Parts: sequence; C-alpha cells; structure tokens
Amino acid sequence: MHCPFCGAADSKVIDSRLVADGSQVRRRRECVECRERFTTFETAELVMPRVIKNDGARVPFDEEKLRNGMQRALEKRPVGIEQIEESLSHIKARIRSIGEREIPSSVIGEYVMDALRDLDEVAYVRFASVYRKFTDVKEFGDEIARLREVKL
Repeated sequence: MHCPFCGAADSKVIDSRLVADGSQVRRRRECVECRERFTTFETAELVMPRVIKNDGARVPFDEEKLRNGMQRALEKRPVGIEQIEESLSHIKARIRSIGEREIPSSVIGEYVMDALRDLDEVAYVRFASVYRKFTDVKEFGDEIARLREVKL
C-alpha cells in the first residue's frame, strides 16, 4: 500500500479488525519511510445491479452517492462512521439478495429510509423530506406521526 503522505511504496500493518458485520477489514497502517499513520478498508468486490432511475435511465450503482446521501442526512447527528458503514453494508446486501441485474432507485430509497429509521429518527425525517419531496410542514407532521406509529 502506497503512503498517502509521502508516496513510499511500503507500509506496515499496525492493527486489523473486522467492521461492518465482518464484510470489511479495517487496517491501521504506518509508513516505513515517514512514520505517518493512515487507515485503509478492504472489501470484496461484488457486482452490483444497475439502477433504474425515475426517468427510465439506467446507471451503474454508485456506492459513494449512497454514502453521501446518508451522511448528509446524518450530518451533526450522534451516529458513528462505523454505524453508517454497517448500514451501507446491509443495504448493499439487500440489493444483491434480490438477484436481479437491475433495480429501481425507489427500492434503494426505501432501503435507505429503513436504515436511517433505525439509526436516527431526525436523519430519517431529513432524508424522507427530500426523497418524498415534502412541500409543506403538514407533510413533515404526517411523516413524524407515521414514525411514531411504527415505534409503537
């Protein structure tokens, strides 16, 4: 692994541990040249289905877009990065378990809302307001009422 600080070709592993339900390996590394430390994550590369957008366009699955959307909803909320990564792993596993070559974006959006509902209710309502295109305060109230019904 090349050092991101000095570009040296060698680094040593200081610590390794499983994260995201065992689907990732987190490695803490140290550059043998400059002694800077950095973290890497290893995951198995699996083929994800293409995403069918609402306008009918078919695009490759973009994990970064999924991660950014969740992180935006979870901004300034007490949720750790490992919890987010674990949720992302669960969402990707659900997508793969469908076994189709293509999946509607609406299905992915519902999976994200399910994950956010479990992680943080405020983030869930934030995401739902954008995803479902809320137009007034009443829609926020309706969504909060639905959230309360699910919790009972």
